[in-house]
Amino acid sequence: MGPYEIAQRMGVSRQRFQQLTRHPTFPRPYQELRGMKVWLAVDVEEWITKHRSPRPTEDDTPE
Repeated sequence: MGPYEIAQRMGVSRQRFQQLTRHPTFPRPYQELRGMKVWLAVDVEEWITKHRSPRPTEDDTPE
């Protein structure tokens, strides 16, 4: 996953994503391609599960 996909997945801006990558628990990039870092989706999903609270969805709003 690239930065854009991860930021979208987490519902954050690219700037906020960059802040999160500096967190010591955020997974290390799998590879760096021409200046762009990429992460394994499984590593990112595991980190999200452990460190991010679920965001409410439209189904969670009371009627």
